[in-house]
Order: sequence, then structure tokens, then C-alpha cells
Amino acid sequence: MLKKVLVVDDDPAQTRMVSALLNAGGFKALKAANGREAVRMVVEEKPDLILLDIMMPEIDGRETCRLIRELSEVPVIMMTGKCTSEEDIVSGLCCGADEYLFKPVGNRELLARIKAVLRRSEKAAADKNGKQVVFSNKYLTINVPERKVMVNGKRLKLTPREFRLLALLVENADRIISHQQALEHVWGYEYVDDVDYVRIYVSHLRQKIEPEPSTPKYILTEPGVGYYFRALN
Repeated sequence: MLKKVLVVDDDPAQTRMVSALLNAGGFKALKAANGREAVRMVVEEKPDLILLDIMMPEIDGRETCRLIRELSEVPVIMMTGKCTSEEDIVSGLCCGADEYLFKPVGNRELLARIKAVLRRSEKAAADKNGKQVVFSNKYLTINVPERKVMVNGKRLKLTPREFRLLALLVENADRIISHQQALEHVWGYEYVDDVDYVRIYVSHLRQKIEPEPSTPKYILTEPGVGYYFRALN
């Protein structure tokens, strides 16, 4: 069965071009002209991946991604034709996007990125089904198979990538995960040199789960090497 890719863009010409590329590349292209339509199609069509434009009227791509994340963990590749700062990119990733691409993107690169994100998503699902890792104490509970994180009894919302990184650390508690290992498992081997991605996401995780993020107790740094999760009772 063909994988379904939802193209969300208010530019009809861009949507037609990308849809034709997807159909020729072995995917089934679905189309949405705005964020509201995209959210509806996530529920009705259950796409396998979403290509989401940022600059759209009424509801922009970031807000659309947040709404989608309340309904689904479908992989999202955010696309923009505007030059953006690092803060804009981090904002897009932290609202739940799995990838961030700048237009124009070559046809071969776009198809390769889609396939890479789908591979990572499928691997994460298989890993989740095969492992029954649970960490729990009075302050913090992390249930990997149920994708549930509780802090002081309250359920915590994590983006899919934040959860995958946390799960990797918890599954290897008290073992150092190098920057390269984290990048390969969470982002894919194409990103093994992008150490800043790990640093940014670890910082966000600490803000969410640590009692005092500036002096972390759970996600610790091994200087020059990587990070590890300390299993405190």
C-alpha cells in the first residue's frame, strides 16, 4: 500500500508541483490549502507524513503543527521559503515538527528526506513495541511503551522528538549516550555532525522534567562526550 503524504500549502502551484513529484515517486499525495483543512484530513485520511508550509493565512504552520500534535504523532516536515533565525527553527521543531527544510528543495533531496523521516518513524514505533521500559519515583515517572511522562503527578506534554530522545536516555539509564549516538537514533545518520540539535533538545527536556534545570539531577552531561540518564529512586 502506498504511503500517504499530506501537502499543506496555500499556494496551488506549489501544491500541484509537489503532489506530482510525490505521486511519481511512489507515494499517494493528499492536499490541504490551509491549517484547518489539514487538521481535518489528519483525522479523516490518517496520512503517513505531512509536508507543512509555515507561511499560511489564518493559522500558520507552527500553530497547525501544534493542533496536529494534539491528535496524532504523524511525522511532520516543516517547509519555509523565508530566511529564518535559529530561534525560528527551534520554535518550529519544538512545536512538534520532525524536520525543517528551506525552499527551494531539489526533487531528489525532498524525496530522500521524506523517506528518511518515514524510516525513523517506523523504527521508533518498532522500538516502542519491543521495549517495556518504565522509570518511576515520587517525582518523575517515564513509561516508554505508553509514551507517558508524569512530573509531580501531572502528565507532561513532549514533542515526538523530545520523547524519543528521553526514551533513548532512559532505556540506557546510567550509560553515556554520545552526541553521535543520540543523533543517529533520534534524528538519523544524516545528522551525526549536528551536535547542536542534541544540546538544544536536552536543554528543553531539562526545563520540563528537572526540579532545577540549571542543576540537573536526571539528565547529566559527560563533558565532550554526551549525556546520560541517572536513575534516582
